[in-house]
Amino acid sequence: MFSPEGPTLRELAVQALSSVERGYDLLAPKFDHTPFRTPDSVLDAVGSALRRTGPYDDGLDLCCGTGAGVDVLAPLCRRSVTGVDFSAGMLDVARERTKADPTTPPRVSWVRADARALPFIARFDLVVSFGAFGHFLPRELPVLFGQVHTALRAGGRFAFPVVAPPRATSWAYWTLLGFDAVMRARNAVWRPPFVMYYRAFRLGEVRRELERAGFEVSLGALPEFGTRSDGSPRVRLVEARKAESAGNR
Repeated sequence: MFSPEGPTLRELAVQALSSVERGYDLLAPKFDHTPFRTPDSVLDAVGSALRRTGPYDDGLDLCCGTGAGVDVLAPLCRRSVTGVDFSAGMLDVARERTKADPTTPPRVSWVRADARALPFIARFDLVVSFGAFGHFLPRELPVLFGQVHTALRAGGRFAFPVVAPPRATSWAYWTLLGFDAVMRARNAVWRPPFVMYYRAFRLGEVRRELERAGFEVSLGALPEFGTRSDGSPRVRLVEARKAESAGNR
């Protein structure tokens, strides 16, 4: 699962026994060499889908990590791109990536903040997020989605990919089930908690909470990943749009 440049087993154990914030600070220098980073194929597919509704003026990568999602936003946004994350270590790596890449425009900025308490009001036309929602408990979704709604201008979009859950007969299903069980056991006996659950972000519940936050929600397939045996998409793009007449909450 990990390249030679990735973290050692000992480093992963230390991370897992830390808080989420501290754990990602420790993992940051090697994060891009782990399977936790969203694959380029997903990033490219989302960027391609969003080009149909763009361009946009200002974009936000929510829980940006080392900044891979900012690479999706940069070609879509005419004025500015912002990455926000609560891990200082991840943001340090993101800043270095920006410096090292001469194609990254100077309009990219980085902000350290909790996604549940964003310091933005009607600032963005597009918000994206990749691979971060397992760090939020279901009861936190109303606050999280409410913060995104407030950060968007009227008519703005919140977009993110969702992978179809594996079948109960697959090894992936039991692997993820086992991982979540281990994390729940760890959090029952160890503090601070490390919230990272792969099976807690369920599409039906997510859609309901987005609508309750004031979004108009649409689901589209990312055709690059094909369909399952029943014809349903393997990967969907959730697009939640803030109404043109919506005020800030």
